[in-house]
Amino acid sequence: MFRGAMVAIVTPFTGGQLDEAALRDLIEFQIANGTHGIIPCGTTGESATLSFQEHERVVEITVEQVARRVPVIAGSGSNNTDEAIRLTRHAKAAGADGALMISPYYNKPTQEGLYQHFRKVAEAVDIPIILYNIPGRTAVNMEPDTIARLARIDNIVGVKEASGSMKQITDIIARCGEGFSVVSGEDFLTFPLLCVGGQGVISVTSNIVPRDMADLCNQFFEGRFAEAQKLFYKLLPLCHALFYETNPAPVKAALAMMGKIQSDEVRLPLVRMSDANRERLGRDLQSYGLL
Repeated sequence: MFRGAMVAIVTPFTGGQLDEAALRDLIEFQIANGTHGIIPCGTTGESATLSFQEHERVVEITVEQVARRVPVIAGSGSNNTDEAIRLTRHAKAAGADGALMISPYYNKPTQEGLYQHFRKVAEAVDIPIILYNIPGRTAVNMEPDTIARLARIDNIVGVKEASGSMKQITDIIARCGEGFSVVSGEDFLTFPLLCVGGQGVISVTSNIVPRDMADLCNQFFEGRFAEAQKLFYKLLPLCHALFYETNPAPVKAALAMMGKIQSDEVRLPLVRMSDANRERLGRDLQSYGLL
């Protein structure tokens, strides 16, 4: 159902407030450059520090601006199951095509707890759901057997896999079958994941080079594997550079340097990039031809 290079879009702030005009401009930049889907209110969108009102507004703006040109998959996860249901209901009401749901963080649920959490949300809201497994941020790895069990629920249609383990990725693909979309949550694993049967990437790097990430997936799906591999290795230094510090500080700094947003503001407890890492990032952007 969801396939290709999908951007985990930033939430731009100016003076501490949501910059709605900048968000709309970023969406147009993405669509003009071939992005296959837009994900508002993910980790890169600083969902953890958005109020409910801001979260809902970002989703509404995204759905309105996209106007059905590409799928919108709204971030709606929480470590509180009732909150996750609320956010997912809003995503559906706003017209999103799907919901991206991070594993509950901090609580450290068991595998059974993870299953029951996602099952309850899926039963409460009839919208396609992509699970999001990122144990580096949640402290719990959602194991392949748990994902396979959840894949049997009709409206759980895929997983954004960010464990960093190719073994886990291949185990999930083997257990869940062709009707379940496994997409990368790590830009640096996009090409390897495609090679083992994955369906794409939910990308940070697409924020600054949407055309190249989309072309990488397009070339692969068209069977132009050597071209896709070459483009992957071109992108790889940027994929690493955008994680010199905690996401999304580097990608916001990059967008500001490129003139795509007015400010690289992030919300506490995150802070702007250090001067030294900002200089490194600037050199990387120059090498790529973005500055």
